[in-house]
Amino acid sequence: MPDNSPPANIPRHYESNEADQNPAENVADGSGDENSAVTPQPAVNLAERAIAARGLPPVCPNFSLKNLNPQQREAVETTEGPLLVLAGAGTGKTRVLTTRIAYILAQKLAAPKQILAVTFTNKAASEMKERIGRLVGEAVQAMPWLGTFHALGAKFLRIHAELAELKPDFTILDSDDVQRLLKQLIRAEGLDDKRWPARSLAHKIDEWKNKGWTPERVPEGDARSFGDGKGRILYQAYQERLKTTNSCDFGDLLLLPIAVFKKRPDILAKYQQKFRYILVDEYQDTNLAQYLWLRLLAQRLPNPQTGERQSVNLCCVGDDDQSIYGWRGAEVDNILRFEHDFPGAKLIRLERNYRSTAPILATASHLIAYNQGRLGKTLFPDKVADDAAKVRLYAAWDSQEEARAIGDEIEALLSSGTALGAIAILVRASFQTREFEERFGIIGLDYRIIGGQRFYERQEIRDAIAYLRVAAQPADDMAFERIFNLPKRGLGDACLRRLHDTARRLHMPLLAAAAELIAGTELPAKQRSALREVVENFRRWRNIIDTTAPAELAQIILDESGYTEMWQNDKSADAAGRLENLKELARSMEGFENLRGFLEHIALVMENDNRSGREAVNIMTLHAAKGLEFDAVFLPGWEEGLFPHQRALDEGGKKGLEEERRLAYVGLTRARQREYIWFSQNRRIHGLWQNTMPSRFLGELPEEQVEIMVPDNSYGGYAMPYTAASGHTGSAFHMPDPFGGNYQTPGFQRGKRNATEATRNNWGRRSGADIETGIERGKSATDRTPLLEERILQQGTGGRKGGSGKTAAAGLKPGDRVFHLKFGNGTISAMEDDKLTVDFDKAGQKRVLAGYVEKL
Repeated sequence: MPDNSPPANIPRHYESNEADQNPAENVADGSGDENSAVTPQPAVNLAERAIAARGLPPVCPNFSLKNLNPQQREAVETTEGPLLVLAGAGTGKTRVLTTRIAYILAQKLAAPKQILAVTFTNKAASEMKERIGRLVGEAVQAMPWLGTFHALGAKFLRIHAELAELKPDFTILDSDDVQRLLKQLIRAEGLDDKRWPARSLAHKIDEWKNKGWTPERVPEGDARSFGDGKGRILYQAYQERLKTTNSCDFGDLLLLPIAVFKKRPDILAKYQQKFRYILVDEYQDTNLAQYLWLRLLAQRLPNPQTGERQSVNLCCVGDDDQSIYGWRGAEVDNILRFEHDFPGAKLIRLERNYRSTAPILATASHLIAYNQGRLGKTLFPDKVADDAAKVRLYAAWDSQEEARAIGDEIEALLSSGTALGAIAILVRASFQTREFEERFGIIGLDYRIIGGQRFYERQEIRDAIAYLRVAAQPADDMAFERIFNLPKRGLGDACLRRLHDTARRLHMPLLAAAAELIAGTELPAKQRSALREVVENFRRWRNIIDTTAPAELAQIILDESGYTEMWQNDKSADAAGRLENLKELARSMEGFENLRGFLEHIALVMENDNRSGREAVNIMTLHAAKGLEFDAVFLPGWEEGLFPHQRALDEGGKKGLEEERRLAYVGLTRARQREYIWFSQNRRIHGLWQNTMPSRFLGELPEEQVEIMVPDNSYGGYAMPYTAASGHTGSAFHMPDPFGGNYQTPGFQRGKRNATEATRNNWGRRSGADIETGIERGKSATDRTPLLEERILQQGTGGRKGGSGKTAAAGLKPGDRVFHLKFGNGTISAMEDDKLTVDFDKAGQKRVLAGYVEKL
């Protein structure tokens, strides 16, 4: 009988996939010069000889390891057994991963199809494939198991759909499809879908799936937290409905393969044998479901004869100090317990940084050392520059000065040759971007929002502005269409068509058509009642539009319409951020005399934002900045409650604080050459000016690496310069002529050239200052009194001066003209002790305390 066994010298990736093969054989013996190129074995079979004869690109061209540092090279050449590569920021982890795969292929330790390489994003997978292709040529096209967790899960389910009770042509639902399906199920259970929104249930189910929980495994407390205790019933009904419709959601792309692996050990064993090498990128960001999926594929059964487990060739690359996605299910413990999960695992630290200067790295390392839950490493620069700038720390009076001074510093960087696109502003919360957007719009500095929308383009802001537009201009049909059924009122497409028909027939706007319809019987009673409430609301808001401050009017409209309550009831991860943005919108209106002026300002801002294809400053959240790098990085808002964020502290305690510190570490390590940290002493929070405390993280920075700076007087947008050392002037409480100075910064000169009456009237009033400051129009900036600012700086909680009410009222009498920070100028009509009745020019008659007004 002929011997059909393969010749001894056949390349490994043409061998069979028997479990008893030794994956360590054919590994290079390491002899020769350490910088020598890695050369593949010569072509010995017919296919490879045919390729060579044709002159086609070889299966794996030559490549070199000489550009790797010793730790990187060790990580590449350690191919056998479990390996954790602890890769600090900017240490070349992607190079290690791609070179490691190329090395495995070049040494013929496995065929391309026998390598499982997992990333987190499609962009990362595409970049990895491209870089591997540059190293190994066409061989990368034969790597079908390189991709994201979800992409690979979907691939598995297409192959084994019947084992997951699906058909191979199953549909993957997007978030809108999921919410529509859940809304049907919520109603079917007799629940109010306004009280128990489908969006909230979708978020909860996604959270459960990220933890690997099937309906029966959801803890009782979690299951009862939704739908009057019906969370588990709804989850089960949802899963059954998905199977009925041959569908799955993104969470199922991992949850279902896990279930198959547990139910069918033979399928699991097949894939365990199939994948000789498993590589995972960003291991610190894995959630529990991803962790379970990997553990199942990486586990090895004991040898029946010896009882010893076969070693698994698993390489995980990550950085525990950059685990910042706990809010979406990531578990930093996965990387911390790697050596426990895989006994005998090797740990290699990549600490040589190719990105940042020594002061930046020393500052980041010193800060992160305060975390207790970490494996530990210390970054150092590849090259030490004697002239490397220290990290700069600035104290601003308020967020308006912060934005103005950062704009000026960016102008200085531009003058020194730094490219605009190499500069980034990294904020902790998305609402912080508004101040920069408006400031840069005024001085003509191009910017782009990365990983999110510009402030005035965000869904909740557009919705709120639509309400305001209709209140100011009832004939604004486009705005009315957007919000007439928002929040949901049972006014669907059929009602909207009826409105349009009536409006066209009677030649009137939609809101007027709505008033006509509620007077008749064309609509069902329920819709008529809901539409009547909308019409009456806008009538009432129109009646107070000229007597109510814009910020207060916005709060009234958003509260009475139910829009604020809609987001308060929303349990999704981004609901809190949307509420913060709505509060920031109201705050931005406080500097405007009336609603129409604010809406005109917004229209101009959004028009100026329509600049594309030009180099621009990058503005983004710290979370969105992970993986990016810039020459200069600005980190504003380092204040307690904002950074670390109070919600993270309240919900996560010590664990939340450590994740916030890791987020600060990520921000610091984005900079190549220059780093600027800012904090404000005053910030408007929930509509009120509050003194803020500097972030505790500032006390954890190394003093020898940080330079305390004073803003340069030559870079001030106001006629009166400001200086942190000699006392603050030109804050949000002063209203000088914005272009009355003679400063030479490019942004100031652009703003001066492009100044209009609107910019002059509204400049600097977005941080709480009112339009009228008690100064007659036409007076110069130097004539304006600083008494109001002094009062605010000296007063205690509640905004009142110390002393009795009679003291506050001393010198005031009926007929006096006074100024109020919220209501503007007015005339005292009556007095009772320190209680004044004031006829305000714009806000009408109000009762106020004497401590809140300034005599003019």
